[in-house]
Amino acid sequence: MVGGGNSAGQTIMFLSRSANHVCLLVRGTSLASSMSSYLSSRLEADLKITIEYCSAVRALHGGERLDAVTIHDSQSGADYTLSACALFTMVGAQPNTAWLSGLVKLDPQGYVETGESASADSPDATSQPGIFAVRDVRSGSVKRVASAVGEGSVVISKLWSYMNG
Repeated sequence: MVGGGNSAGQTIMFLSRSANHVCLLVRGTSLASSMSSYLSSRLEADLKITIEYCSAVRALHGGERLDAVTIHDSQSGADYTLSACALFTMVGAQPNTAWLSGLVKLDPQGYVETGESASADSPDATSQPGIFAVRDVRSGSVKRVASAVGEGSVVISKLWSYMNG
């Protein structure tokens, strides 16, 4: 797994249930700024999980299926090869919000400002009355599917109220 955020951490925990061993490749020197502390602690404690910091994929090896991955260690400058039968990447997402630019307030990364930071009276409300945003697209949100579903259902009732005066 290549990644360092909560999605990568949750996925690697899931994979470790059925795999003999899983390896998490992280570009940075720690997970502290990109992953919840409870999740990174669980990863570090799991004997079936190895975390390789300051690393990046250099090459993939195999024929019809993946056999190995060459990793570059940016601290030492060395490359090494790991046997692997699969590779997953979860290296961040870019919000697809350019179409909202000028309509609602966006943060510098393009995520939608909501609630207090958008001078709105609801955590899901944007700077434009009648436009709401939930989970992944919101600035500062923790990216989790279950939360998005719950927030989405709450926003539907707020939208209904807004449209009906």
